[in-house]
Amino acid sequence: MSQTPERTDVVIIGAGPVGLFAVFECGMLGLKCHVVDALEMPGGQLSALYPEKPIYDIPGYPRIGAQDLVDRLTEQAAPFDPVYHLGSPVTGLTQDGGTWRVETARGTAIAAPTVIVCAGVGAFGPNRPPLDGIEAYEDQGPGLGVKYMVGRIEDFRGRRVVIAGGGDSAVDWALSLADVAESLAVVHRRAKFRAAPDNVRRLEDLAAAGKVDLVIPYQLGGLEGAGGRLDAVIARDLDGNARRLPADVLLPFFGMLQQLGPIADWQLDLKDNHIAVDPATMATDHPGLFAAGDIVTYPGKLKLILTGFAEAAAAAHGAHAVARPGEILHFEYSTTKGVPGSGKD
Repeated sequence: MSQTPERTDVVIIGAGPVGLFAVFECGMLGLKCHVVDALEMPGGQLSALYPEKPIYDIPGYPRIGAQDLVDRLTEQAAPFDPVYHLGSPVTGLTQDGGTWRVETARGTAIAAPTVIVCAGVGAFGPNRPPLDGIEAYEDQGPGLGVKYMVGRIEDFRGRRVVIAGGGDSAVDWALSLADVAESLAVVHRRAKFRAAPDNVRRLEDLAAAGKVDLVIPYQLGGLEGAGGRLDAVIARDLDGNARRLPADVLLPFFGMLQQLGPIADWQLDLKDNHIAVDPATMATDHPGLFAAGDIVTYPGKLKLILTGFAEAAAAAHGAHAVARPGEILHFEYSTTKGVPGSGKD
């Protein structure tokens, strides 16, 4: 552990999209940031799990790839010179007087008057379907076997793909892979999907055109293959009737198992494994500690990236009041103030 901590105005825990935007918002208010994340690269789940996943609800972008969004956010934050501590999870968070001390697994200590927790849903891992022998198919090559995320769309070109699930991830990836897969089947235990209505309509149009086989209402019943090579997925309806779906790869999208990890030990006000905050300022029950993004809860909370962006802005303003006590904030819009390097700063 470092004996002399590095000092800054704000420590942002989490380098996902909300954390990256918090850097920008803090920078616009004149606050310097250090950013800590357990992953080796910025972007959080977007970069780690589905970098090529299309995102449709970012204002101004009818469609943008997940990694493209991360790249844009990183570029947006860059003029404010954030200091990144990546691949280094937080191991300690303590407060002494008006100063927070953040310690990382690599022995770094950072001191700041404010902390903004943008840790998403915490640590995550796949929610595996309960199928006998599934582990034997999990370590195959690109686009083969059982995969819980899509890294490169091209890995699935010419493959026989089976997607299981009925939420946004299942529907989004079905729309994205329909043009590259040799065949594509979507298995869901209900006839109705739990996804954006317009995307469901597009999926149903693909099914009507014969490009997607909607296997509904069915659920996964088993896997067939030899030597770790997947040959088929067995789906069964509620009456036990079976369908054999030829498959090179199964993509089960049943959500992620989420664990708060060390956040659970920080003595915060937690509700259902989420941090309770004041939605006006994103303040927690600890002075100088704010939170934003999927990790937070309050009445009417919407788990959307764009909501997280607004929360990051509110948290930055809350952090300014703590980091610069007594300083009157003459807030200006970015269109009039500009940003460093824009030619208008």
